[in-house]
Amino acid sequence: MSPSALPPAWTLYLLESAAGRTYAGITIDLPRRLAQHNGERPGGARATRAGRPWSVRAAWGPYPTRAAASRDERRLKALRGPARAGFSPAEALGAAPHTPG
Repeated sequence: MSPSALPPAWTLYLLESAAGRTYAGITIDLPRRLAQHNGERPGGARATRAGRPWSVRAAWGPYPTRAAASRDERRLKALRGPARAGFSPAEALGAAPHTPG
């Protein structure tokens, strides 16, 4: 399989606003998605319009499929407040969180 034919690698991410709010999501292109959430590109989630700018607090992955990433996203979204920072993924191929910056 050529590199261009590889399936996308899904990433689960946790964003944090300057006010301390959090937002969780999945994507195949985290820099593009962060730009969307911050209003620099079209397509951000309505929930992130307030609280800009957002920064990546943590990211997990890659996930083998979108379904696997979605299952962990559901688990992460069920957590509230500081508990989200201690999230441990169940299905990521690289289970250790990546904290940018």
